[in-house]
Formats: sequence, structure tokens, C-alpha cells
Amino acid sequence: MFKKNKLSTAVVGVLATSAIAAPTFAQDQAIEEVFVTGIRASMEAAMDVKRNSAGVVDAISAEDIGKFPDTNLAESLQRITGVSIKRTNGEGSEITVRGFGPDFNMVTLNGRTMPGAIAYGGGSGADGTTRGGSARAFDFSNLASEAVRGVEVFKTGKASIATGGIGATVNIKTSRPLDDPGLSASVGVKAVHDTTNRVGDDITPELSGVVSWADDDAMFGASLSASYQKRDSGYTGATVNQWNIGVWGQDDLYQRDISPDDPGTHVNDPIFENTPELGQLYARPNDIRYAFSDTSRERTNAQLTLQFAPNEKITGTLDYTFAENGIEENRGEVTNWVQNGGNVARVVFDDSDVATPLIITEDYADGWRDQGYEQQYRKQKNSLDSVGINIEYQMLDNLSFVLDAHDSTMESLPDGPGGIGELSVALGAPVKTGKTLYFGGDLPYWTHQIDDCRHADANPGKEFVTNCNGVLDAGDISSTVLRNWAAEQTSDITQVKLDGTLEFDNGRFDFGVESRDMSSNSSAYNSNNNQVLGGWGADNPGEFPAGMIEPFDVVGEFDDFDTGDAPHVGFRADARELAEFLVSSPTYAEYDPFIGLNNDGRNTRNVNNTVEEETTAIYFQFAQSGTLGDFETNTLLGLRYETTDMTSTSNVQPVGYLNWASDDDFGPVNVGVATPETETASYDNLLPSLDFDISFLDNLIGRFSFSKTIARPGFSDLAVAAGNFGLSGATSAGAVPSASRSNPNLLPLESTNYDLSLEWYFADSSYLSGGFWEKRVINFVGTAQEDRNYFGIRDQTAGPRAQAAAEALASQGFLVDNANLHTMMVILADPATFPNGAADFTGMQSQISALGEGCAECDIQPNDDDPLMIFRTSYPVNNREAKIHGFELAVQHFFGETGFGVMANYTFVDGDVEFDNLAPPTEQQFALLGLSDTANLVLMYENYGVQARLAYNWRDEYLNRTNYQSSNNPTYIEAYSQIDMNVSYDITDSISVFFEGINLTGADNREFARNEKQMYYLEDLGPRYALGARYSF
Repeated sequence: MFKKNKLSTAVVGVLATSAIAAPTFAQDQAIEEVFVTGIRASMEAAMDVKRNSAGVVDAISAEDIGKFPDTNLAESLQRITGVSIKRTNGEGSEITVRGFGPDFNMVTLNGRTMPGAIAYGGGSGADGTTRGGSARAFDFSNLASEAVRGVEVFKTGKASIATGGIGATVNIKTSRPLDDPGLSASVGVKAVHDTTNRVGDDITPELSGVVSWADDDAMFGASLSASYQKRDSGYTGATVNQWNIGVWGQDDLYQRDISPDDPGTHVNDPIFENTPELGQLYARPNDIRYAFSDTSRERTNAQLTLQFAPNEKITGTLDYTFAENGIEENRGEVTNWVQNGGNVARVVFDDSDVATPLIITEDYADGWRDQGYEQQYRKQKNSLDSVGINIEYQMLDNLSFVLDAHDSTMESLPDGPGGIGELSVALGAPVKTGKTLYFGGDLPYWTHQIDDCRHADANPGKEFVTNCNGVLDAGDISSTVLRNWAAEQTSDITQVKLDGTLEFDNGRFDFGVESRDMSSNSSAYNSNNNQVLGGWGADNPGEFPAGMIEPFDVVGEFDDFDTGDAPHVGFRADARELAEFLVSSPTYAEYDPFIGLNNDGRNTRNVNNTVEEETTAIYFQFAQSGTLGDFETNTLLGLRYETTDMTSTSNVQPVGYLNWASDDDFGPVNVGVATPETETASYDNLLPSLDFDISFLDNLIGRFSFSKTIARPGFSDLAVAAGNFGLSGATSAGAVPSASRSNPNLLPLESTNYDLSLEWYFADSSYLSGGFWEKRVINFVGTAQEDRNYFGIRDQTAGPRAQAAAEALASQGFLVDNANLHTMMVILADPATFPNGAADFTGMQSQISALGEGCAECDIQPNDDDPLMIFRTSYPVNNREAKIHGFELAVQHFFGETGFGVMANYTFVDGDVEFDNLAPPTEQQFALLGLSDTANLVLMYENYGVQARLAYNWRDEYLNRTNYQSSNNPTYIEAYSQIDMNVSYDITDSISVFFEGINLTGADNREFARNEKQMYYLEDLGPRYALGARYSF
């Protein structure tokens, strides 16, 4: 019995809607692409695509991709004018085109819209190395370049192309066996050495192969391509979690009671040098973290294509594409939190407009602070499954139809023990008596003073104490908290198109209908109720057995940056081994097992959102060749109409309260059962397009294009639920509770696009082109705010208990800061332990953290006497518009028969909205992300069996975020340049050997905030090399 499924239902629906349609990419009718071996031939083939296409189109041929020294398609696409990429672990993953980032570009595979799913870790990625799983963008790092025949980048909109790409539509083309009758095959092997590798294999394999067969009559055909790649790598990096911005004389970021009337006087009076002006913006960092990571990635790709052409009129194609990318990472950090209040002894500011501390010195008097050493384990698996069918039918000599249908699923799933994506075991050594942090260079660093006897002296008779040997070593290490996370995303697209073309003299008429159903589910789990082990005070030093924690000099791993006098002391351990030991330890026997490796609570998702979009489209396109005076012209006029019905469903988990565990440690505590809530929305779009070109000479072409295109909002913005409930301190001291929610009623961004260009093809393989483009975009997503309460949550930091604690502190002359207020509230609530009440307060937070699990009152929860907690809630709205324009220049030339050639391009991009770094952090700003100039220079040689390329890529500084961690703070990516090379030699017509070098100069990544001294994130990277051979017949 025939059983209906999603794909078959959609096919029937389209057939019932219309009996006529047109190919998705109308220019395929007019372009005969011949991909041959050799640099020059492949570059010429790509040039022909550009020359013969309607509108602005750039392309790369399969041989071109094979010859570029690139590990994936994103790396190859960056060579195209106007295309830039974002790198993860030194490898290209997502593209930006003409200033529009990944979510605003559509990726298709053989004209089919591909789903996107990107999640990773989902937890403690303060440095941006984790992803939450709400992407529309396709992650190119999942695809190897060997299996692809060609890539086309459509920079202008067309009625026949599926919507979703304001920047561009990128079409990935794979081989079909009937295009090349007979038997052919190619096998490649590559040995890769990544110089950043520390613990993996120094040499890892890459294998690829493709075989294609078609009978002599071109009736039957089959092809299979497959590749396997393994990469072991590492990186050393640095992070500052957050740069807090305040107004001098108004905001007391260092909690030293700065007086608005006299900013020079303070309680405990630390030395402020080069004090900011009254009213000037100034900064305080949260911390300095050095990180090391060891990563292993395995990527497998395969595609099977079957074709059958029973006669000249009908050709059927069935294909299946599979891609899997598994990532496993062991990571560690050395952490230094910046303290507040009486611990701050000295702050030296620079002279910048936003005053930034160059030096912060802290003194802990008779107490101590811990030196942190967090250990993390992450594992994720990404997979793509796509099955499709295509039937071409030439009904009449001038009338043809194409039916194309596919069902494609992209998954990004946690793959760690118990279904987790990230496990984190925080460690600490309670030995620091003071430290100094330095922020004047590209890489911040610190020095510290230690005394590993203070903890032991203060805890006589305690089982676990520091070993008092005068050295910071593994015997001083304690656990603090254990946490785990999981983030996942699954996206599915079922798409059916019925297209037709009616040809006539000097033109054609294209028309078609399309049905596209998309569903994307994003979910995340995190153990917000952190499993407190040794506690944030690191109260159990020496609890780990010998050998479980090893010394590791992370400071010494920085090759390209000055680390000053930073201590060369660090530690490395397997987070899984640590967690197994801790959850089985009698010390923590009462803890829930799901916090360990067996995440039994993983199905209770803190976030669980599903967005479904049902889109129906119809289009018409008219192409006409003619003359204007003595000049030949081509005109392509189109109109596309789309309707979309959107359904958003979120599992809303009620939050009972924010638990106050320590001075600034607040976390939401879930209560009850999550229930689904659903909202719906609908919209339609009418999208015209016009492409016109005129041949002033046989080799001189002018182009003009006009189009309207759309890009849909991100999935996270379309969810129903609210979340991210947070608080950084007592509201009675001025802290503001924060939250965020989504908006399912958002409309797509809509862009009106103009392109004007001139192309001169002055030789068979050479051209010079220049163009101007402009995009006028409405419905940009900005941010609005509202103050409201959720779930009846109450505020324990502003009730009667908090007021009594504040009065007790003030009466004894103690500073009313977060740490002291929390400690005093605990003391007043526990007369059994502190019979003298407020008089028992010593001014040290450690007096309650030392109680460990015996401190029943340390987790402060609200009661009915406390007021409602009012959250400053941010939510997305369509309230912005912008104008973006740019210029593109490109040249390609081969110098006669010398074998030498050059390709160069430059893209200038600008917009009318920029971020104002001098605006106060209370002011929400809208600015365009990713706008940057880019340039490429490729030198080529091909002669006597030798083929060589040296490629330089540059991207200027650009704005990456405008509201980092909901703080209204920007982050910028520094200008980046990279040099790659590829040299090959043809031993015979069938056998070649090659050598590749990627990032030859070891270029590094760096991200900063309102000025360059405010570093957010830094990666110290290195080159990769490969030696390989290829056999073809």
C-alpha cells in the first residue's frame, strides 16, 4: 500500500496547483559549463559563468576548488568578490556577503534550499566558542570541497530563486553521471599536519574518491563520491568575560563608594591614578582567563546519484547526500576574577575616551582568594541527510518541465556521556593573597602573591586543607562547582518545485510554483542549580588523588603575544575523570546523580522552541534578447509572490525564584512542569526583479539589476518563551534584574537592491570588472525594553531581611556591598551557628563558605514578605531600517604563455548606521553587523606539469555584536589577513602529487570592546600543512 508522507503530500499539492513551471536557475538554459583540469581552464570556466549569466553572478569550478588550498567550501568562497568568512578554530564555517551575515544568505544544493543547524557546548563559552542552536545559516565546515562540481554565488535577486538571501544565494552543484558517459574515477589521499596540535596525532588522514559511470547511450548512470577527514588541533586563547561600562561619579563599578560630589574620596580609599573626568565613561573588567583547547574533528561526506533517461525527452535523477561532522574537545582555563570593594588597592586608567584600566591591584589582607582552573569536555555531532528526486521532461521542442522534490534534515546534537554537550568541573586553589592585572597590551596578563598556609592555618583539624609547602601545586587544588549543558538543533525542509520554460524566438517565458515546509527545533539543557562541591571558596583543597591533575604551563603556550611576568603555573585534567571521582566521593554522596556524567535530567530542557514555516510561491519570468541601437541587449524581468504561515511553539518552564548563592551568584530555579505555548503569524511578499545587460563591444558588457529580496528573522527571535532571568547583585544597591523574550510576530527583513556594473573581457582567460551596489533594508530587527514581573518571582535582595542586614553592616562600619550583604543575611538567619548575630560578622565571606553543606541558610530564597522582582526585559521588534552600499573591483589575467597569472579583487562596504562607542550603556543602539572591506590577491603559475597558487585574503575590522551579554556593549573583530598556498606536480596524466599550506604566517584572531585595550577574546593560532597525491582515470 502506498503510504503518504510529508514529501509525497507536498508533491501532490504542487501538481494540483499548477502544471507548468521553470527551472530554478533560468540561466542554466543558456550556460554550457565545461569543467576541465588545470588552473587556467577552470578559471576561464568560472569567468564564462559570470559573463553569460543574467545579473551579478560569480562562480568557482570544481577544479578551482580542488586547486585552492582550502579545507572546505567557505574557505574557497572567500576568494569571491564581496564574500568574507567567519572562522572557528582557524577554519572557515560561515559566510558574509556584501556585509550581510550567515543568517541573511541562502544556501542551496543543486537549487534546493538546505536547512541549517549549529549548536555546540551550549554552556560556559564566555569566549564565544559555544553555540546555542538557533541558526538558519548553513555551516560550510560540514562539507568537504572535494565532492562538489561547482559553486555559484547569485548577488542579485531573481524571481526563480528561493527567497531568504539578502546578501546572496549560494548554489552548490554536484556532478551527475549522464553529463559524462563512460567510466571515470578519482582517488585522493592527504596527510595533514596541524602545528597547533598538542595531544592528538601529528599526522592525520584525509581520503576522498569519486566514481562515475554511464552507458554509451547515456540511458543509465550512477556516481558515488565520498570523503573522510580527520583533524587534530589545538589553540591557546584568552578571554575577558565582560567589560562593565559606567559613568564616573554615577556608577560605582569598583564598589568603593565613589562620591558624586567628590569622586576622589572613597571608603578604604584605593589609589586611582589618571582618574576619569566627572561624567566620563569608564570600564571595569570581570576577569582574565587563559584557555587551552585540544580538539579532534572527523568529517565524513558521501553522495550517491542515480540517473535514468529512457528517451531524449525524459531524464530522471535520484540522489542522496550525507554529511557528518563530529567534534570532541578537551579544554581548560586559568581564571582570575576581578574583585570589588575593600580588595581593590590600586587602579590606573589610560587616556582613552572610554577610560580603561591599565593596572588593577588587589590585596586580600589576612584572607585569600582562589586561583581558578576550570576543566571542560565538549562533544557534538552534526549531520546532514538529503534525499531528492528530479524529473526533466521535454514535452515539445520549445516547452519543457522540471519537477524537483527533496526532504533534507540537518541535526546538531550533543554527543557526550549521558547526552550532554559540555561538562565543566571548576577547580580552585585558595592560596592567593593578592594580585595585579595588566591590560595595556594586546594580551592582558596578571601576577599574584600566594600563601598556601593561610587556608590550613584557618582550618585546623579540617580534612582537606592546603598543603603549606610554599608552592602552588596539585595538592592545593579543590573542586568548586560541577555543571553540564546540552544544546541541540534539528531543522528539516521539505521542498517541491514544478517549473517550466516556454522558448520562442530571441527569448523565453519561465514560470513555476513551489511549496516549502520548514521546521526547526532548538532545545537546551543546563544545570543552573550548580552542583556545589568545594564551593566558590574552594574549601576542599587536596581532595584529588595524586596524578589526576597534572601541571600544565598554559602561559608558555602563547607564541605570538607578550605574557609579561604572568606565573607559569597551570593544571590540566580530564573533566570526565574529575566528575566521575567527585560524584562517587563519599564527601558528596547526597548529590543528585544527574549532575554527573549520567545526565538523567537531560530531557528537562530549559529551552525548547519549535518554529514551523509553510511557504507557497508562484513566479513568472520573461527573458528577451534584442538590440538597443547597435548594441545587443538581454532583459530578464520577473515577479515572485510568496505567502508564509508561521507557527511558533515553546515549552514554557515556570521559574520559582532566583537563588542567591553568594555575592553575585544568582540562578533561576525551575518549579512545576513545562507546558507548551503556541502563537501563529502570517505574511506575504511581492518581489519584482529586473536584470538588463548591454554589450557596448563584443567584450565590454554593462549591467543593471533591480530586485526586492527578503531574509527571515532568526529562530530564537521567533520563539514564544521568556528566559535568561538574571541578576548581578542586590537591587537595593542599584542592580537591575534582567530577562529577555522573543517575538513571534516579527516580519522578514525586506531589501530593495540596485546593482550597476561594467565588465571588460580583454582575453580568453582575463577580465576586469567594477560595480556599485546599494541595498535599502527595512524591518531590521532592533530591541525594545519593558519592565515586568514573571511567574510571581519575588526579590529577596530588597525585602525586610536585606534591609536589616544593610543596617547592621552600616552600624558596624562595613561596606554594604553584595558579598557583605549576602554574608550578613546568612548570619542573621542562622542564630544557631552565629549566636551573637551581627556581631559575629568578621568582614570575610569565607566564614560562611567554610561551612560547606552545613550552611543551610547560604542559599537565600525569597519569601512572601519580599517585593515582586521587576525584570528589565529586552525583546526584538521590527523598528530599524538602513542603507548599505559598496563598490567591487576585480581583475583576472594570465600573462600569455608564460604560465603566470593573477587574480585580485577588492570590496568596499559602508552603511549609514554605526555603533557609538561613547554612548552610555543604558542606551540601546542599532548598528549593522559584519560590514567590512575585503581584498584578495592570488598569484598563479601553471606550466610543465607544475601548478602553484599563493593566495592572500584580508578582511578589515568589523562590528560583531551590539548587545553582548545583554549589556548594550559592542564587540569588534580586528582586521585579519591570511596567506595560503598550493603546489602540485603532474607525474603522469593520471597521477599528481601536491603540497598545501594554510595560514602560513600563523595569523591570530582578536576581538575587543569599546577600544582595543578592552580585549574580549583572542586565539593564538598556527599554520597547517598537507602532503598528498591524486589518481584519476
